[in-house]
Amino acid sequence: MPLDIDRFAHLETSIHRWDPRVKILSLGIFMFGVAVLKALPLVAIALIMAMIFIKITDLPFHFIYNGLKWVAVFLAPFFIIMPFSYPGEAAFYIWKLPFAWEGLRLATLIFVKAIAIVMTTYAIFGSARFDVSMIALQHLKCPKVIVQMLLFTYRYIFVFVEEMKRMDTAMRCRGFVMKTNLNTLYVMGNFVGTLLVRSFERTTRVYKAMLSKGYQGEFHTMVEFSAGWKDFLKAALVLGVIIALLASELLGIFRQAVFGWY
Repeated sequence: MPLDIDRFAHLETSIHRWDPRVKILSLGIFMFGVAVLKALPLVAIALIMAMIFIKITDLPFHFIYNGLKWVAVFLAPFFIIMPFSYPGEAAFYIWKLPFAWEGLRLATLIFVKAIAIVMTTYAIFGSARFDVSMIALQHLKCPKVIVQMLLFTYRYIFVFVEEMKRMDTAMRCRGFVMKTNLNTLYVMGNFVGTLLVRSFERTTRVYKAMLSKGYQGEFHTMVEFSAGWKDFLKAALVLGVIIALLASELLGIFRQAVFGWY
């Protein structure tokens, strides 16, 4: 299932062995730096770095592709909309619509940024068990409520997907065939309503079970972390790259402001 991002957490690579706290912090800063970059060549370098992260993690191509394809599908319309809607001087006209190269550049910038960030996210959460990553977030002083919400959301996505499959199988066994008519709309409405009711009932049962086991809002774990000099060296390399990229962009802006060239 594409949702289980940590299915290859058992691999033994340098990123898998990286202390999760240091990994999340350093690669998180890297992603933030990528998000604020505005120069396309520098963003392309960041994308190459993200590819290197994926290569080091040894995650299978099909696993990464399953996530990236939906990002690409979502962002593909930008290449059609932005060149024709970007405010400014048009380079030429297509069917009386103004086409701006700057709009195409901006769409490309957004696309490359998104791919780089998603690939880095795979490097973070695909190289460790999801629960361990959440514990690392808690050690980084992320609010406990957010950590536990992420854990429960991730856990019960799979539960509700299985519930949907069982309900769909039951409907098909009773002769239901999806069509483009009002009856299908009525049946699917009942399907969604029933799923919501069952979800609410399940959450109530789970919450009561947690209270009966002494849950008081704390997330207790036996996982222990130990960061060594290799972990900090990896963090220094990653931070060095993103700092160099940000410094290059600031230098380019300074040159443009003072000398008129980037």
